[in-house]
This record gives sequence, structure tokens and C-alpha cells, in this order.
Amino acid sequence: MNKPARFSTRLSTRVAALALAALAPLAAHAHRQWLLPSTTVLSGGSQWVTVDAAVSNDLFYFEHMPMRLDNLVVTGPDGAAVKPENASTGKYRSTFDVPLAQPGTYRIAVVNQGLVASWKENGQTKRWRGAADALAANVPANAQELQVTEMASRVESYVTSGKPSKQALTTTGRGLELAPITHPNDLAAGETASFRLLLDGKPAANQTVSVVPGGVRYRDRLNEFDTTTDADGKFSVKWPAAGMYWMEAELRDQKTSVKPATARRVTYAVTVEVLPQ
Repeated sequence: MNKPARFSTRLSTRVAALALAALAPLAAHAHRQWLLPSTTVLSGGSQWVTVDAAVSNDLFYFEHMPMRLDNLVVTGPDGAAVKPENASTGKYRSTFDVPLAQPGTYRIAVVNQGLVASWKENGQTKRWRGAADALAANVPANAQELQVTEMASRVESYVTSGKPSKQALTTTGRGLELAPITHPNDLAAGETASFRLLLDGKPAANQTVSVVPGGVRYRDRLNEFDTTTDADGKFSVKWPAAGMYWMEAELRDQKTSVKPATARRVTYAVTVEVLPQ
């Protein structure tokens, strides 16, 4: 049976759009890690929020792999840890629920730290990734051309029930972190928000922060824009439209905390929601 002309035209347009998207520069930014709360602002009272966690090419779509939840940390409005519930990991995403028993702001984060090693064995390159205390059991002590990099990442988002609070926004002094100046649950389209980027508790100066609006799947351009931190680690973002946004920063240095790592790669990513004015 022949399909209606309108269906065929729509399908052809869809295929063409996907092909164009595949050729776009955004392919260079593949495999982003993100958390996506079902909502970021609630009116208050005892409520819940469900969070999706994944690694994907297109922001906020499940098409690559789930994010592991082994190092999930939820901080409540009083600064105490909150236990997430109903955690599950599937083929393309992980998901969990967070009880919002107290009014205020919650910080939801997956914080990972480990090592990546590469070496030569019988002329072939071998690679391993894992926790620092497992290195000796997985990498030969006399490995040739051994290179070890320390990896530290933080992926997070914020949710506020009722009146916003600041206790959960307190930084830990480890790795790359966001120290909000504008509250991360008080963002509006057309307005400018200010933040401070910290590295090991100190201002991360002259660092690029990339900002990407959600909905990448339905446009042929990433619409990414960058901003740079000043000497105090401060940067500002003027939100062009309402919606979900992903911000990311990455740096490399030699400030390792474990041996035999000789280099360090530190990354930070956060999902925020920008509301209409």
C-alpha cells in the first residue's frame, strides 16, 4: 500500500534533518553526562522529584548509555545527606526519586574519581580504568610506557521546594565546583545570572564554560555559546530563552593526589532550568 503524500514528505523532511544534524559540528561534543530532574521548582510541602541520569550525544535524550549511580550524593536544605529511593539502571538511563521532606534547595550530584592507565604489553597498547586502590591488581608493576591520569568529575543539578535556601550550595573544596551567586533555581529568560567556578576550593581563573540549551535533537545547530571566568572565577550567562540548559567546564593539570598519576583531568557539568519571565 502506498503511503499518503503528506506522510512521505514529512518522513523525507525528518530524514533530511537527521542527516544534516549528523554532519553538524556538534558531533565533536559527543557523550555528555547529565542529570535531568522532572522539575526544579516546586511550591512546597512534602513532595518528590524523579531524576534521569544518562550519557548521550543529544542532550536529555536516552540513546547511548546510563550513568552509574554508585557515587550519587543528595544534599538537603540543612546540609545533611538525603537518601534517594527507587534507584534503577537500564540500558540507556538510570533513574531515581528524591524525597523533598524539607522546604528549601537540594543539591543532586554524581561525583566520580579514579584513574585511567595505558601501557605497552607485547607491542600492544593496554588500557584500564578504575579506582586508585585497584590499580596494582590490574596494571603490571613493571608495565612499559605506563601513563596514568587521575580523573575527577562532578555532574549535578538543583531542585528547590518552597523558598530557596543556600546551605546545600556549600562547596566541598574538591575538584571543579560551582559556587552560585545567582541562585540556580531563580533563572529567567532574558536575564543575566552570575556564578563562580572553583578548582579545589579556589577561583578557577580564565576557564571556558560552555553553555548548551536542551532540544539538540530537533535542530541542526548545537546553539552552544561560551563564557570565560575572570580572575576570581566569576562568569555570567544571559539566558536567550526559557528551557533546560547544560553547562560544562573541563581542565587538565598536573596537580594529582595519588601516585603514580602524573596528570589530572577535571570536569564539571550542571543542568539548570530557565523559566519564562
